[in-house]
Amino acid sequence: MSKTLTEIAEALKNADKKIQLIYAFNGSGKTRLSREFKDFIAPKNEEDGETENLQPKVIYYNAFTEDLFYWDNDIESKLKIHPNAYTQWVLKEQGQDQAAIAHFQRYTSDKLTPKFSEDFSEVTFSFERGNEERSENIKISKGEESNFIWSIFYSLIGQVIDTLNIAEVSERDTDRYDQLEYVFIDDPVSSLDENHLIELAVSLAGLIKESKSEPKFIITTHSPLFYNVLHNELNNKTCYLLERFEDGTFDLTKKDGGSNNSFSYHLHLKQTIEKAIAENQVQKYHFTLLRNLYEKTASFLGYEKWVDLLDTVQGDKKAYLRLIMHFASHSKLSNEEVAEPTGPEKQTVKLLLDNLINNYGYLPKKERKND
Repeated sequence: MSKTLTEIAEALKNADKKIQLIYAFNGSGKTRLSREFKDFIAPKNEEDGETENLQPKVIYYNAFTEDLFYWDNDIESKLKIHPNAYTQWVLKEQGQDQAAIAHFQRYTSDKLTPKFSEDFSEVTFSFERGNEERSENIKISKGEESNFIWSIFYSLIGQVIDTLNIAEVSERDTDRYDQLEYVFIDDPVSSLDENHLIELAVSLAGLIKESKSEPKFIITTHSPLFYNVLHNELNNKTCYLLERFEDGTFDLTKKDGGSNNSFSYHLHLKQTIEKAIAENQVQKYHFTLLRNLYEKTASFLGYEKWVDLLDTVQGDKKAYLRLIMHFASHSKLSNEEVAEPTGPEKQTVKLLLDNLINNYGYLPKKERKND
């Protein structure tokens, strides 16, 4: 039964589970769900416009968390930090800046070093190039920036858990998080290779297992590997699949069983695209799902690049690639809004799906015993 994201947020709250793990394909609404959940648990104070409660009920990490950080390139490259009680508490009051730097270097390079300003309002980065050479005030990549922001958030959560694990409230060094009920984490896996992704998942699971009381944890991801590691590392979790329908509604389906058997990622992607083709309902996001299916198939079969699977398609390989990239892009600029696919473009989805089925080992539907 289809629901709104607000209804799904309410269902997650009513489930009253310590750990809820959600798998969702890109474009399914998981980041929006994190915002809906936050607003459902702790609505913004409309009278004074307060957006940051001094004793929050929920804290969350998602793509919007990165809006707290922005680059100042006027004189030299500096990553500025918007005034924020969370970062001030974990960095300035709790002295977790070195821990955040250590986490960041673990996922990037020990030669890439962040340096916080004294008031923790900005960060500069340097890189050691060997032979005693050091490049100062460099601008790091978007992936490295995401990893840095996650490292600060990870340090925040670790300090919060340590604080709340002190059973006697009067013995805690702050009452800031005494009312905290939920931590919502949406996809902290940007630009990580598989080894670091696994390390992040194991570290996060270990942190969650250290939590002896509140808060509860909700984690969403589009990465099968990240999901699988968390599934195997965490006990007593409740697992779901989040789906988005063509009419803009959603569904949250509880999944039981092992991590791989629970979702059958390849088959679910394939069936979703087949259903859209059969009902003549191919939309822009189906191109993203198609690319995702190509990527997963190529990875499973050991191809270096997913585009190599286009070699078996009759026609212009470069044209097919341009079409997939066009509709699978994540542009946020209004003047780059991608139009709805045309009839011939929708037919290309069927052509490219048939290419996978006919050439790369997918069983016909009638031959599968457990669909």
